[in-house]
Amino acid sequence: MDKTDYGRVAARQSELIGRTDLLKIESLSALTGSAIYVKCEHQNPGGSIKDRAALQLVEDAIARGDLKPGMTIVEGTAGNTGIGLAIVAKSLGFDLLVVMPNDQTPEKTRMIEMHGAQLKAVPPVPFKDPNHFYHTARRIAEENPNYWWANQFENTSNLKAHYLHTGPEIWQQTQGRVDILVSVSGTGGTIGGNSRYLKEQNPEIEVWLADPDGSGSYEFLRTGEFVSSGSSMTEGIGIMRLVENFKQAKIDYAINLPDQDLIAISRYVREQDGIVLGSSSALNVAAAFFAALHRAPGKTIVTFACDLGERSASKLYNANYLQERGLDPTPEPITDVMARYRKSGDRILQVTRS
Repeated sequence: MDKTDYGRVAARQSELIGRTDLLKIESLSALTGSAIYVKCEHQNPGGSIKDRAALQLVEDAIARGDLKPGMTIVEGTAGNTGIGLAIVAKSLGFDLLVVMPNDQTPEKTRMIEMHGAQLKAVPPVPFKDPNHFYHTARRIAEENPNYWWANQFENTSNLKAHYLHTGPEIWQQTQGRVDILVSVSGTGGTIGGNSRYLKEQNPEIEVWLADPDGSGSYEFLRTGEFVSSGSSMTEGIGIMRLVENFKQAKIDYAINLPDQDLIAISRYVREQDGIVLGSSSALNVAAAFFAALHRAPGKTIVTFACDLGERSASKLYNANYLQERGLDPTPEPITDVMARYRKSGDRILQVTRS
């Protein structure tokens, strides 16, 4: 009997979310002696890992009776969750209003509108400002009984999507031999759900948080306070407050890496492997490379290609933009990155959270 998997047949796009492939980055694996894989989340219909959370958020709200036919979904997002919710909302017959900072890449803005959602762009302001996109979305939902607020930061359906699906996929795809999981924080859903599931299967699995400049997650794990320095071109992956999804993450180590490293890593894997990474994915891969260089060879390391690399075209792959941020568009040679990483063990934070 022919057991070839010819792919899925679905009635709506939301049914195609998940079951993404695992891709080995041969170049970095050869350099480190460990197998470094990315979970290809750009394969989701909305082009990012946020499709998973979007679907779980909506399905759980329907099951609870919070989201009823004819209601409008509203959410504040840096972009990818908005695209994912647009896919899910259209698939399941709901309208969607997305509140987003107006400094995000135009690639994400276009996709949200192309998928039929209404977009409200607001100025980027500190979280304490009542006009922050998060507070604006909440306020809109509270003022209209026909609106349902997805609340991806505090709604633990977010991490549930990864506990129920992404984590089990990784465990099955690696045949239970994953040694290290690396992830950025963002809302905390990805690292929260995957770390909890995988550590239930094997408590010895190491979970590494990758944090960019401008995010306070690394400093929170170090001191208990959200303090940041600098800023990053990465979008939607740095938080400055403790949210419910991140609270539940099981993190062993954390590393903070600068944007300049993302240029080096993204250019190297593009040239060597033909893989075009977005900025968040490049941070994940850089941190996975760092982790591999500080562990014995032979490990299996999994991280995430969070979204389509083309969504970073106007920033990570734009020489003018990089220069305006004081970054050098010319990538550092990978041998120099390796040497620097090997000497930077003091940058690794061992986490002692309950």
